[in-house]
Amino acid sequence: MKIKKGDTVQVLSGNDKGKTGEVLQVMPKDSKIVVKGVNVRKKHVKPRKQGEEGGIIPLECSIPVSKVNVVCSKCGKPTRIGLEMQKDEKVRVCKKCGAKLK
Repeated sequence: MKIKKGDTVQVLSGNDKGKTGEVLQVMPKDSKIVVKGVNVRKKHVKPRKQGEEGGIIPLECSIPVSKVNVVCSKCGKPTRIGLEMQKDEKVRVCKKCGAKLK
């Protein structure tokens, strides 16, 4: 997967189209990611211990990787990612401006 935890991504389709957020979790086996503030659902939690509070908690759910693009830190646009070899290591590169991504 070319998207990593901590990247800023923009949603391309669905109910949250156009929203941007930080990647919180990456699930390469399922090819899904969890993005902060995107695909938020409500979870009803029951108190399990004495003194613990129950209630309705907002929870970010996963979305497919194909529905997001990484936002380049240099040009600020959503872009695809390329890989280049530099000094025997792979470096992620913005396809629009050619800048290195961290």
